[in-house]
Amino acid sequence: MQFSEQNYKFMYQALIEAEQAFDEGEVPIGAVVVKNDRIIGKGHNQTEKLKDATAHAEIIAITAAMNSLQSKFLIDCDIYVTIEPCLMCVGALKLARIKTLYFSANEPKFGACGSIYNISNDGKYNHSIKTYSGIFEKESTELMEKFFKKNRLTEIKL
Repeated sequence: MQFSEQNYKFMYQALIEAEQAFDEGEVPIGAVVVKNDRIIGKGHNQTEKLKDATAHAEIIAITAAMNSLQSKFLIDCDIYVTIEPCLMCVGALKLARIKTLYFSANEPKFGACGSIYNISNDGKYNHSIKTYSGIFEKESTELMEKFFKKNRLTEIKL
């Protein structure tokens, strides 16, 4: 699939969020929620900082977007995420009624949008999410690899 300039623009913003997570010692995943070509919510992983296993980039971005709209639903909103969402996050995307999900790279250990499961559009729920991947795949994958390589070296030194 060919992506638009807007798709790249918004995924780049998610990548900036992922880099912020990296700089904070968090798994480098970033997300932005978009409505009418405007970012209304953004987030990056903060599980270490908040000591909260649910503080994933997608959850933080969804919460920010809902606060922005003052709504529990994100009708006609898209989300851009640097790594394929997990079961918890894709469940939250469905409950929020996200229209379209764009993610950069597959997550073979936890991915729930095609890698392990395909919850985003398996037809078993009353809401399906259009799902696309591949925007800035190389950059997102390299950031994850850099993070885990750095952490493995730190663990070896201990």
